[in-house]
Parts: sequence; structure tokens; C-alpha cells
Amino acid sequence: MRILIAEDDRVLADGLLRSLRALGYAVDQVADGNSADAALQSSAFDLLILDLGLPRLSGFEVLRKLRARGTTVPVLILTAADSVEDKVRGLDLGADDYMAKPFALQELEARVRALSRRGMGGASAIIQHGPLQYDITGRVVTLDGHVVELSARELTLLEVLLQRAGRLVSKDQLVEHLCVWGEEVSTNAIEVYVHRLRKKIEVGPVRIATVRGLGYCLEKIAPTPVPTTEAVRPDA
Repeated sequence: MRILIAEDDRVLADGLLRSLRALGYAVDQVADGNSADAALQSSAFDLLILDLGLPRLSGFEVLRKLRARGTTVPVLILTAADSVEDKVRGLDLGADDYMAKPFALQELEARVRALSRRGMGGASAIIQHGPLQYDITGRVVTLDGHVVELSARELTLLEVLLQRAGRLVSKDQLVEHLCVWGEEVSTNAIEVYVHRLRKKIEVGPVRIATVRGLGYCLEKIAPTPVPTTEAVRPDA
């Protein structure tokens, strides 16, 4: 999952960056509203953590413009503890959740997981795809009940494919969701990550199909029906 943090408090922003990157998320950070608005128009994010008191362009305006473009990316707003009006206004503008400053990092991480579950299509912490299970809370993947050891990149790749299971995901989309700014990852590298992931999860009725020249699709393979033989009745 790729996250954008729009926060002008350097100490707080650095703490959030370290905490979320340690959990395996791809995280970028901006310090003013204009930069946040530009980033949201130029890159694809799975979650926006938005401080309402941003300089140059307020968090309210960033959120208003985001929703006006029809973008449904989940938004977690950060606001002052005593500002009930700000919380209400932010939620009315289309935010999905809010946290009052100061807050505990553990609580923010839990809210990020909750919004991630919502973005993946449900409130459950478990995403099921055939015999493949992904525990969003623990960030653990199992196949037929056995834990699958994945690198951070492989796990993020699988998250993106699970979010769009049954649909085509282009290499460019994968690059956008896997990489932070300034990180050079080629489409050839994506092929390597896909190859490694395939070796770990394609031991059952799950596969990552390649659509030549377009991208990849996570599929479930229907079980092959077992042929039945009709009993032959002996002649009377």
C-alpha cells in the first residue's frame, strides 16, 4: 500500500514516515497543501494522511479538490484536539476518519489498517482468494493454512493484486504503488518481483496471469472435475 502524508510538523512527519515504512508501506511526505494537491494529481495513493492546518493551501481545500475530482482514496485527517468544528467539516467534505493531536502511533497504525481493509472491499481483517489468505492486521499470508514468507516488496505487490483480484493491473500501476519518490524501479524489476511471488503462491489453484503487453491479473483456477464412470448393470 502506498501512503501520502501531508504534514508540516517535521518531527511528527518523520515519526510517521519511520513507523509506517517499518510496517512495509511505501510512504511519501509533503509539507504544504499545494504540494499535496500536486502529488495527488500526479501519483496514485492508497491512503492520504492529511493535516488540516497545512500552509499555502489548507487541508480542507486539498480534501475538497480531491473529492471534486471524483477520487475515492481513503483520507485520515489530523486535527487539533479541541477543534470539533474542524472534525465535522473534514468528515462532511469526504474524509473517512480523523485523529486528534496528540495521538499514539499504535492507534494511527490501527486506523491505517482499518482504512486499508475498507479499500480492499470489506471490514474483515482477512482477505480470502481461494486457498490464499491475507491477514491485513498481522500482514501475514497463508496458503492452505501454511505461512508464506514474503519480502516487503512481494507483500505489497500481492496487496495490489488482491485489491484488484480478477482485474488487469498494469506494470505502471504496480510501479506507482510499490515505489516512493526518487526510487527508480523499472518494469523489468516488476517482472522479477512477479516471478518471485509466483514461485511462492502458485502451488495451489491461484495464479498470476500475464496479459502480454498489458500487465497481470490474480486469478483462481477452477478445479478440474473428476470424471465419473456410470455403473453398468449386468444383463438380466
